Amino acid sequence: MSGSTFGNLFKVTNFGESHGPAIGCVIDGCPPGMELSEADIQPELDRRRPGTSRHVTQRNEPDAVEILSGVYEGKTTGTPICLLIRNTDQRSKDYGNIAQTFRPGHADYTYWHKYGIRDPRGGGRSSARLTAPMVGAGAVARKWLAKQYGTRFVGYMAQLGDIAIPFESLDHVPNNPFFAPNESDIPQLEAYMDELRKDGDSCGARINVFARNVPVGLGQPLFDKLDADIAYAMMGINAVKGVEIGAGFGSVSQRGTTHGDELTPEGFMSNNAGGVLGGISTGQDITVSIAIKPTSSIRSPRHSIDLEGQPAIVETFGRHDPCVGIRATPIAEAMLALVLMDHALMYRAQCGDVRVATPKIKADGRPN
Repeated sequence: MSGSTFGNLFKVTNFGESHGPAIGCVIDGCPPGMELSEADIQPELDRRRPGTSRHVTQRNEPDAVEILSGVYEGKTTGTPICLLIRNTDQRSKDYGNIAQTFRPGHADYTYWHKYGIRDPRGGGRSSARLTAPMVGAGAVARKWLAKQYGTRFVGYMAQLGDIAIPFESLDHVPNNPFFAPNESDIPQLEAYMDELRKDGDSCGARINVFARNVPVGLGQPLFDKLDADIAYAMMGINAVKGVEIGAGFGSVSQRGTTHGDELTPEGFMSNNAGGVLGGISTGQDITVSIAIKPTSSIRSPRHSIDLEGQPAIVETFGRHDPCVGIRATPIAEAMLALVLMDHALMYRAQCGDVRVATPKIKADGRPN
């Protein structure tokens, strides 16, 4: 299937199906000599994996990653790195009732008309399970970027359904199943999710993600803008229906005197641009917000049609996330890392020898 490879110099080819024997990816273009093992990748997969709380799908997948190639004596060789994640808890029988119908909001209808065949088990290639290999690839990118530039990635849930989550501290994010930055709101979020599951319904979410210590100069003018590639990557995540960078749609109500990020000898005075000007990174934090739609696979009866075009009522059984956004934070972080990794290699290839007299400015205002 075309459309399964992401990136230019740091290429990630995703393979597998939700209920196949395994999923995984092949990473081509990773520089040689970087220390790498499964232990560098597994923690990120553990953050994303299913079955970690009662608020997500109860499919019990360990998501144990195996490195099959591209690493010798603990270091990357510069050759393709193959990551394999075996599927161990498939229940394909749960999807027998939808093989002849189309789930509203899902990719069933479009896949059938495009390819003339589809794998209904868990959504096949359209399943959010296929984000796991991208998180694995993102972990490789994160390690290289941290080593080269000190770049770090953080994210959190800013809204669950119609509940806005006030920001308190990133310290709360690892300590709750929602990746929420507000400890006091967790009981409300849990009650909301319990009610959704009881009703056989689902909700969306808003996720904010940041990259810190980003070098200046990543990105190209016009058609390979850094922010354009970030939006492209985020829209490649299952269920994402909107992307904002920096002030995003808030820019509409701002004036030029507010939106334009003024500079001083100490640094930028604001970051409405989200760390990107003219498609090129400024050295400030890259700030991204994504909107995730409600899960399409729900138990509530929905009107649809069958393969013959006749009316049908669809009820989706199986184990599904009432809100796919709950596990989306590490996915969004990974995709942002893949974009920055790709652009860092492109920058090194084209502009690695460029020197300018004006000092670069860090996000905190200190000369670099």
